[in-house]
Amino acid sequence: MPFRLWDRIRDWVILAALLLSSVVLMLAQNDPMLRGLRGASLEITSWVEARFAWVGQFFRAIDENEVLRRDNIELSSQLARLREAQLENERLKRLLVFHQDSSYQKIAARIIRKDIYGQENFLTLDVGRADGVAPGMPVVDEKGILGMVVFISEHYSRVLPYLNTEFHVAAKIQPLQADGMISWPGSRPNMLVLENIVKTEPVEKGQLVVTSLSSSIFPPGYLVGEIDSVANRPGENLLEIHVRPASPLSTAQHAFVILQQPDLEQERLEVQSLR
Repeated sequence: MPFRLWDRIRDWVILAALLLSSVVLMLAQNDPMLRGLRGASLEITSWVEARFAWVGQFFRAIDENEVLRRDNIELSSQLARLREAQLENERLKRLLVFHQDSSYQKIAARIIRKDIYGQENFLTLDVGRADGVAPGMPVVDEKGILGMVVFISEHYSRVLPYLNTEFHVAAKIQPLQADGMISWPGSRPNMLVLENIVKTEPVEKGQLVVTSLSSSIFPPGYLVGEIDSVANRPGENLLEIHVRPASPLSTAQHAFVILQQPDLEQERLEVQSLR
């Protein structure tokens, strides 16, 4: 047993004895050569320490940069949230003003789903039958028209937006009062077509297009968009007019459903034909 203990501590005992001997020797000897060696060793040690002092500073700088990077990310995230809150507040203010100024009864809704990247596009609203919504009701926001309710459930609605090849609405050019029909051919996103306008009308880029009295869906005067380009159709007496929508669907988040349904009596009368 004692031999095993000695085997375990032998190296440490020898090291301690050698260190003690070195210290005694250094303290006992004070001749000029030994003092010179001590001085030289101190100079070398200080030189080496000075040359490698930047290593510690380098690693400290790395740690500080990592802390600053995390703080910067957190501050950027907070700034983004504040900006989004500010934009949302401004949007809600505009919607409130629009809701108070309008003469038509309507209900506010949030657009909770968008399918606007094909040709048969739809929007989904978080209002439905329980809120008084019915098929055929127009959907707008504070910028302009968005579409028409086509399907409903108790608490949700599906909207046929203007970016759908099945969407058509009667519209007119201001201030010309020239009536035409708005549709989307499905070729260019966010660009509508105004048809049935004759070449004799002095149509210009920048003129506004609004819903007309002929529309059986929208009340008259709601903004559709602004004329983007005008051209003559070869061999026809009609103009080719492109209209940029006033309310881009890509950025629309809130909407109003106008609680007004088409006049069924008028629709039945208008679809009758002479025989």
